[in-house]
Amino acid sequence: MKFTTTVLSSGKTSTGLPVPESVVEALDRGKRIPVVVTINGYSYRSSIVFYSGQYLIALSAENRTGAGVAAGDEIEVDVEPDDAPREVEVPAELAAALAADADAAAAFAALSYSNKRRIVLSVEGAKTDATRERRIAKALDELV
Repeated sequence: MKFTTTVLSSGKTSTGLPVPESVVEALDRGKRIPVVVTINGYSYRSSIVFYSGQYLIALSAENRTGAGVAAGDEIEVDVEPDDAPREVEVPAELAAALAADADAAAAFAALSYSNKRRIVLSVEGAKTDATRERRIAKALDELV
């Protein structure tokens, strides 16, 4: 489903895509809709959410760069429902730590996609091995 919108800046670096209510109604899937977003031939997975009185799709710096757009640009957006399972690729070090702790592994498996992603991004964002190990230990503590 295609629509035209303006990339909305909401802060220093945050941007989003306002989604017309008619698009949300046509998709008929509630107020939080997993979608595949395509802009200028660049696609990414996201969700349409109701926030601050309007429907929005988040547009990260990485996705702005990939699509070649900036805040204030008027763009054509194509969204399609995303029914594929949302899986997080777990880094090897975190996978090994989870394999060694059955309780933590079970707790991790029960987390929502976004909470799994939060933990994985924290581990992947570590610049040193020591930081990565601390973040893995912290994640295991949170899980049990």
